[in-house]
Amino acid sequence: MANLKLIRDRIQSVKNTKKITEAMRLVAAAKVRRAQEQVIATRPFADRLAQVLYGLQTRLRFEEANLPLLRNRDVKTVGLLVISGDRGLCGAYNTNVIRRAENRAKELKAEGLDYRYVLVGRKSTQYFQRRDQLIDGTYTGLEQVPTAAEASEIADQLLSLFLSETVDKVELVYTRFVSLISSRPVIQTLLPLDPQGLEAADDEIFRLTSRGGQFQVERQAVTTEARTFPQDMIFEQDPLQILDALLPLYLNNQLLRALQESAASELAARMTAMSNASDNAKELIKGLSLSYNKARQAAITQEILEVVGGAEALG
Repeated sequence: MANLKLIRDRIQSVKNTKKITEAMRLVAAAKVRRAQEQVIATRPFADRLAQVLYGLQTRLRFEEANLPLLRNRDVKTVGLLVISGDRGLCGAYNTNVIRRAENRAKELKAEGLDYRYVLVGRKSTQYFQRRDQLIDGTYTGLEQVPTAAEASEIADQLLSLFLSETVDKVELVYTRFVSLISSRPVIQTLLPLDPQGLEAADDEIFRLTSRGGQFQVERQAVTTEARTFPQDMIFEQDPLQILDALLPLYLNNQLLRALQESAASELAARMTAMSNASDNAKELIKGLSLSYNKARQAAITQEILEVVGGAEALG
């Protein structure tokens, strides 16, 4: 009977755990929806900014514009901005982006270049601090759904490092959202800005929907309409001054987009991890229930045998 009680208690414990993992999966799904709503809300500003930059590009030769954010220098030190999460229970999300950053650091070292870190997220901060790496800034406790103010704060730090020539190049290491079950750590050059990267290009946004009781992602292609300024348009200010003021906004927008994709990737990874945990709990409960029934049947059979044996002894 003691064995039966242990199995029964184990079944109840696994059931309680399954309730927690299922609740965490639903919470992550709700936050993914919030993330997608923010992406959609910030889209008009990003589109308008891209249109203005494209219009300026048609009137100016960016390559000849002597602006600090467009100026290429001999690279001696690279700043690595690494975006991870603050919490675990999201599969290999944090491990993958940290490993990608480490591999990039090894590549830079092999090329004879120095590197410095700017870290976003508690997981990457704790990891690199324990290894005594050169860190210029850390940002933890950010909103689960990133905000423009947070992106602006991080961008100001990067601009300070680049303009002071502490670093000659800034690379971003983050996780690009692919689907609910797939994400990919990638590296993107943030500074100096690439003039070709300012051209209008096809893009897409994702929408989390549910169908048949299952979550799925629908992708929607978005095309930014490239509009050129009329040739007879007169600027009240020098176009170079306008461009110099807009480039930091473009950098902020790029960084906000990366933060949003990283957040969506983390939440999707947590959804997948909690879904797998719930499925494993279900299988474990099934196995424990089978063991419980077998043990219970064996106990009943043993009692019957004892009763029959006792009756025969009395007879």
